[in-house]
Amino acid sequence: MHKGIKGIIFDFDGVIVKSIQVKSEAFAELYAPYGVEIVKKVIEHHESNGGMSRFEKIINYHQTFLNIELAETELSVLADQFSDLVVDGVTTAPYMPGALEYIQNNYGKYKLFISTGTPTNEIKKILEKRSIIEYFDGVFGSPQKKVYHIEQILSKSGFEFDEVIFFGDSDTDLNAAKLMGVEFILVSNDYNAHLFRKYKGRIINDFTELL
Repeated sequence: MHKGIKGIIFDFDGVIVKSIQVKSEAFAELYAPYGVEIVKKVIEHHESNGGMSRFEKIINYHQTFLNIELAETELSVLADQFSDLVVDGVTTAPYMPGALEYIQNNYGKYKLFISTGTPTNEIKKILEKRSIIEYFDGVFGSPQKKVYHIEQILSKSGFEFDEVIFFGDSDTDLNAAKLMGVEFILVSNDYNAHLFRKYKGRIINDFTELL
């Protein structure tokens, strides 16, 4: 760990747990009534845009692929259906190699935080079911954006931007960290190869490299 670091922020899906595929399958089921081609487009976008909230994705998919403007009540119903499809799968998804050990090793040495596109109440439920919520000083999810998460973490902890690092796997994570001046470490997985072509910072394959 770099000298002077006091806080560590983690994205969740694809960083702490291998749960991106769980959500791909949920989106596939949600959009199955609209046909194979729509499902293909939805999955391609979802897997290339980790960190974006399901609300943004569902609105975007309906507008872009189906030419449908969703009312708030319709969006809420679809988001609830998605939640029902993913919670059990994400709760039981395997950890990224070394992730749990890294969290356990650094708990108590640093303040640990979650910043995810998953709704806050849902991610807290998942962390509780996985018995790891006690490791985190703050858990932040949608509907707030990741820039807001980082602002809140810095404000409430009193840390400076250069005293925090962010482990993420998506453009959303990278852009939020960059905007806030926080060091970003890219966690590679099967879905974010497009980031490797433009990111010049530090990249890890998994947390076993840091143990």
